[in-house]
Order: sequence, then structure tokens, then C-alpha cells
Amino acid sequence: MATKSKKLEIDVSAWLQGASAQFQGLDPKEPGQWPLLPKVTVWVLAAAVVVFLGWFLVLSDEGDRLQAERDQEPRLKAEYSQKLAQAVNLGELRKQKEQVQEYVTQLEKQLPGKAEMDALLSDINQAGIGRGLQFELFRPGQVVVKDYYAELPIAIRVSGRYHDVGSFAADIANLSRIVTLHDLSIAPKDKDSSGNLAMEATARTYRYLDPAEVAEVKRAAAAKNGKKGQP
Repeated sequence: MATKSKKLEIDVSAWLQGASAQFQGLDPKEPGQWPLLPKVTVWVLAAAVVVFLGWFLVLSDEGDRLQAERDQEPRLKAEYSQKLAQAVNLGELRKQKEQVQEYVTQLEKQLPGKAEMDALLSDINQAGIGRGLQFELFRPGQVVVKDYYAELPIAIRVSGRYHDVGSFAADIANLSRIVTLHDLSIAPKDKDSSGNLAMEATARTYRYLDPAEVAEVKRAAAAKNGKKGQP
């Protein structure tokens, strides 16, 4: 047994010496003339370098992309669930849209056109006169143009009895066209022993814009946004 162990050690030592001898005196300009063991070693090292560089330059970026796609997965699932619910309820959503459109159409009918504004102002004036109120101020202001409608403020000051003033406010609310009262102030009338009250308020009425006015509003908005985008 001792002889075999000693012989094995001698063989391993001899093999290591032989392998080491193959790496000595190598000419880097003539790799084709190298012994087998140096050639295999260089090939293995070259393959390891290629694999490492491939992972570092290519696979690492792909790993980042994969992680980014995984991060998007919960959001995409949520969007899918939402769109699926919308698709299932498409008929009901269309019905709701029609109902909303009908409601909007009804509201638009309560907005006078430009030609009807004079008649509406006359209705407001007649509502006060019909209640026996005295108009001390009735002054339409500057029209304020919004996206799809125009707003006209009217400064009013009337005086009369308490119940008549309240009835006048109710009549304004019940007009067929939309009129709202703002900045309402009611106080006893100065130097009046009859108990009359003075009411000051800003009545705001609204009218829809005709197609030409809507187009003008859109052009002005586009021009404004264009100026904001310029450096």
C-alpha cells in the first residue's frame, strides 16, 4: 500500500512538472505552436471573459428591462380589470350618457341666446315692479365670456316691504331662464318710517354662445397656450 501511495504521489508530481513545463518558453506571436494544455487554458479563459462581458453588457440591461416590465404588471392588471368592468357595463354606461346628455340639453334650453337677453332683463324688471318694489338701481355690467357660455352681472337695488322683497327673490328663482342672486344685502331703508327694506344684490344671468363665439373662444385659448409655450 505504501508503495502504491508513493508511486501515485510521484506520478502527480511528474504530471504537474510536465504541465508546468508546457507553459514555459511560449511564443505569444505563435500561439498555434503552443502545447495542448496552454491552448486549452487560453480558450477557457477567453470563453469566461466573453461570457462575463456578455452578461455585463447585455444580460444586465435585459434584467433591468425585465424588472421594469414586472413593475408594470400590477398597473396593467388594474387597467385591464377597469376596462373589463366598463366593457361589461357598456350598455348601462351608454344609457347614463344619454341621460346626462338629455339633462345638459334641458339646462341649455334654460340659457337664453344673445337675441333673448333684452327680454330676460325685462322679465327681471317686471318681476320687481309686479311686487310693488321700487327700483333704485338696475345696471347691467360687462359680459364675461366663459368656455361655452357668457355671464352677465346686473347690479340691482330695490326697496319695498319685507314680504314683497322675499317674493321678488322667489320670482327671480322661478324664471324660465337661469338667474342667480349674489352678494345679497337687506337692511332697513334710510329715513323711511314706513318700515320698507332696501335690498342690494348682483343678479347674474347666463346665455349660451353661438357657434361663431365658441370658435372665437377656442382660437383665443389656442393663441394663449401658444404664447405660454414659447421660450
